Amino acid sequence: MRSSLTSRYAGLSVGTAAGAIVLVSLFILLVWFGTLDMRHLLRSDEGRYAEIAREMFTTGDWVTIRYHELKYFEKPPFHLWVTTLAYTLFGVGDWQARLCVALSGMLGLGVSMLAAVRWFGNRAAILTGLVLVSAPMWNIAGHFNSLDMTLAGAMACVLAFMLLGQHPGAAPAARRNWMLACWAAMGVAVLVKGLVGLALPGLVLVVYTLVTRDFGLWRRLHLPAGIAVMLLVTVPWFWLVSERNPEFLRFFFIHEHWQRYTSAVHQREGAIWFFVPLLLMGFLPWLGLAPQMWQAVRERAGVARGTSTRPFQPALLAALWAVAIFVFFSLSGSKLPGYIVPIFPALALLAGVALDTVTERAWRWQVNAMIALGVVGLLACPFVAMLDKPSTPNVVYREFTLWLGIAFAVMLAGALLTRRLLRTRGVFPSVVAYALAMFICCTVALRGHEAMGRPNSGVDLVPAINAVLTPDMPLYSVGLLDHTLPFYLRRTTILVAHPDELEFGVGQEPQKWIPTMDGFIARWQDGQRAVAIMLPDTYNALVARGVRMHKIAGDRRRVAVANFALPGQRPQAQARGQ
Repeated sequence: MRSSLTSRYAGLSVGTAAGAIVLVSLFILLVWFGTLDMRHLLRSDEGRYAEIAREMFTTGDWVTIRYHELKYFEKPPFHLWVTTLAYTLFGVGDWQARLCVALSGMLGLGVSMLAAVRWFGNRAAILTGLVLVSAPMWNIAGHFNSLDMTLAGAMACVLAFMLLGQHPGAAPAARRNWMLACWAAMGVAVLVKGLVGLALPGLVLVVYTLVTRDFGLWRRLHLPAGIAVMLLVTVPWFWLVSERNPEFLRFFFIHEHWQRYTSAVHQREGAIWFFVPLLLMGFLPWLGLAPQMWQAVRERAGVARGTSTRPFQPALLAALWAVAIFVFFSLSGSKLPGYIVPIFPALALLAGVALDTVTERAWRWQVNAMIALGVVGLLACPFVAMLDKPSTPNVVYREFTLWLGIAFAVMLAGALLTRRLLRTRGVFPSVVAYALAMFICCTVALRGHEAMGRPNSGVDLVPAINAVLTPDMPLYSVGLLDHTLPFYLRRTTILVAHPDELEFGVGQEPQKWIPTMDGFIARWQDGQRAVAIMLPDTYNALVARGVRMHKIAGDRRRVAVANFALPGQRPQAQARGQ
């Protein structure tokens, strides 16, 4: 039974606050999309997918995916197609590279609210949206160019369309159409990241039917038509890429699916509890709602009394969605932080239902916890500002701490305002202010990472390199695969001695790389003007071997050199004593 201490906004009509809701929505959209360009791209995912899409844009080949002109079959192309389209419409740049994930994040939020409206009402839908947009993991993923948010957006559509298609009040034609849309969304998910887009929803449905004994659900999935729709979405690209590249199927399905999940082939292993701290931090502003979220599941929220012996349970499906996907990736031999992003729409939906009936006492506990966290964060900032490492100098930490301090100040001020509104205006205005404060807090903290991201991106070296590099010169990447600098140079590189994640590509087209350092030295000294990027240690080793190089520019991560004399500069190989 729900607590008798009902909240003061239980009778609030959403219509009476329509104007405020529109203003809040416009503000969120402005900040969400307006901050895409506030940071430079980070390695490795952001630079990698930005550059692959740039090469797709440049070559016009939307079938065979290439990275530095080498075949790259680790992932399907949907995310890259959207990014390439963004480049076509708006030009090549940082915010265009992130537009796909930003759109995916908003799409996931919108469809989650749509499902919440149908099952739990308008107020719960608004609260679902506020929870999701202010969840740190969702905010970060929506501004980080990787496949995780694009997959999460497609998966949010799968969950939402499933919920809409199973509502008992929907007409038969509407149920069929929503389920076909669900199958189409699964097809898109497969085109984003492979068979996981089908396996995860299938796992959730199996677990749900085992828990509820509602095996009749499978008859309501419109399996024959749905599978046909999914195949219509996925098969054309798989057929085309396989016809042009016979080696694709084995690499993609065996290496990138079975071996990736069952082994540490990509060296991304982690403990079974790897995702626990990520879940806690990623949903931190709303963790206090966990008891009420569980209560919504236990009380079968959204289910009308006496509808049937085994009615569809939307809250239970959302809970099992989050748990099953979390366990699936926790058991995997390959772990990266973004893998669990698809669970957050389900958690947000449950949190929205919980907030719809939360008591003032329970909500005050959550607000007080964030006030305490804001104070602790502000007190910890001076210690962060004193950090100093060879890879990250103190000046970088000081700049980052400034933004971190602003973020915690926003958290504290927002939580204090939230408590005041709770006392004077009730729960609903308090929740809105709280969600906006947490949303801004995360946005500011993410902006602060530019203090570390800009130096690592290599963008500051671009003017000096472009002053030397001409279109006809080869650009070598010696002993490393730099994921960001080539994107800012708008150039591909020729790999030397270190294939990194492009081992499959160089195996297919070995003529496109130089496997040994001796081979590079011979090519470097053959008389053709060229530029190379390398690690500082590699540069020092080549100088020690007497290789003639002229340093163009450098930072902590890489050095750019030319094999011809620059105005007013002596060869570094002759200046070792300096």
